[in-house]
Amino acid sequence: MEKDSPRSVSFRTHRRGERSNLSVFSKDVEDGTLPGKVPQDSAMKIVCKRGVIRLLLVGVILWVVLILLATLFHVWSCHSSISFLSAMCNKNSTVLDMLRNMGFVAKPQLQLQLQHRCPIPVASDPDKVVIPEGRTPDKIVKKLTYVMEDETMHDKSQSSPLFGGHESWSQREESFRLKPTMKVHCGFIRNGGADMIPEDIEFAKKCRFVVASGIFDGYDIPHQPSNLSPRSKKLFCFLMVVDETSLEFIKENVTVREDNNGGKWVGIWRLVLLKHPPYDEPRRNGKVPKIITHRLFPEAQYSIWIDGKMELMVDPLLILERYLWREKNTFAISQHKHHHSIYEEADANKRRKRYARPLIDLHMKIYRYEGMEPWSPQKKTISDVPEGAIIIREHTAMSNLFSCLWFNEVDLFTPRDQLSFGYVLYRLRDSFQFFMFPNCEYNSLFILHPHIREHSSRIEWVTSWSQLKGNGTISNKGKDWDQANAKNGLVETRGGLGLWTPYPANLDSVVLPTVTRTSKAG
Repeated sequence: MEKDSPRSVSFRTHRRGERSNLSVFSKDVEDGTLPGKVPQDSAMKIVCKRGVIRLLLVGVILWVVLILLATLFHVWSCHSSISFLSAMCNKNSTVLDMLRNMGFVAKPQLQLQLQHRCPIPVASDPDKVVIPEGRTPDKIVKKLTYVMEDETMHDKSQSSPLFGGHESWSQREESFRLKPTMKVHCGFIRNGGADMIPEDIEFAKKCRFVVASGIFDGYDIPHQPSNLSPRSKKLFCFLMVVDETSLEFIKENVTVREDNNGGKWVGIWRLVLLKHPPYDEPRRNGKVPKIITHRLFPEAQYSIWIDGKMELMVDPLLILERYLWREKNTFAISQHKHHHSIYEEADANKRRKRYARPLIDLHMKIYRYEGMEPWSPQKKTISDVPEGAIIIREHTAMSNLFSCLWFNEVDLFTPRDQLSFGYVLYRLRDSFQFFMFPNCEYNSLFILHPHIREHSSRIEWVTSWSQLKGNGTISNKGKDWDQANAKNGLVETRGGLGLWTPYPANLDSVVLPTVTRTSKAG
């Protein structure tokens, strides 16, 4: 009996399963369907659902294909040589706006960056680059010295020397007449400001190869270069010139390491402090290390200047090989992305409020009176307007002279150095040889970071002479200055004095060339 018990349980369970199956079968028969069959209306529903899903999938695929075709056509048209298609690329398109919002097409700023980049024909291995021995021989100007004392300081009306000196109109004219031995103004007038501390002076004496940059008025932090070879790390000094405001700002935002000799470092950058900024305008202060790098670091033979907001992506030794040594150049700079004529650039500066409009106009009138023609394809230069955020130089006498003359124009007139570059070329004629490389290569040399904050001065917002002379008020982002502030605060006291010194000719009849705005950017 004990052995039969489990069998009876198993039997009963089996019987219950059969009864359950029978009840289901009976129910299906009552409903008029056979087991395993699906009702006809249910089958239709399934077919409809599958059809809708397939239709949706086909629609999505077609939509993706359409987007890809539109994107490819847009990219192709932007690079096309056919003017009609290129014009289509520049127009606002509802379809493209929709694609940008959906994330399928790059936004305009990123799209422009990608569009304006191109491969740089640099050497493949920094270790195989052959560094030239010695210096490039000086052929036209063989000896260059600098005015160190402010010669007009004997006039008791002048209380202190100026960094750029009180260069007269006749001295300026004489500086463009090339001779084997020359003495010119080039900043660093004694007691004029921009003083380096002794620790940085001693460190810079050891630097033959320099990558220089600068941050003024605390609007950036140093960005570390990438793709550096071990050879370049040993060969180059990376010198970041800062004022006291920027040094404090950098200390508050990034880690600053101090070595045993008092040097301050942010990563690979050595911070070089310039005490007593020479100008009222931070933008003008930034031109000191940028343009007359050879005066700040006199022992350097080669320098690469990059703006403070840029991250260098190409090994500096490859840069020197590509832009200087390969074709035996001593100065290289990129052409501007949009403008060829300084008058175009001046118009863009006024529209973007980069400096006082009437002072930009006066600056351009002086150049026009002195014979500066708008750029045209007939000129021997590729362009009169550079993209000056990267400057590559060997510090020869002629290269240094050009830098000094360029700086003197910035010191005398507006701090917008792109307006003066082409004028100095015009005055030196064919005597100064340089390499102006394509803008797409310029954009491939670095990553451009946005400023942490934008610095702005009151003089940039001036639109009329009455504001400059204190006969009215000026509003800057909602802040008003009264008449006294307009009179005392808008005119720079240590720079741009050529715009306030009577010019030795009548400029009333000078008419500036008509400017055709070729770009929305600019």
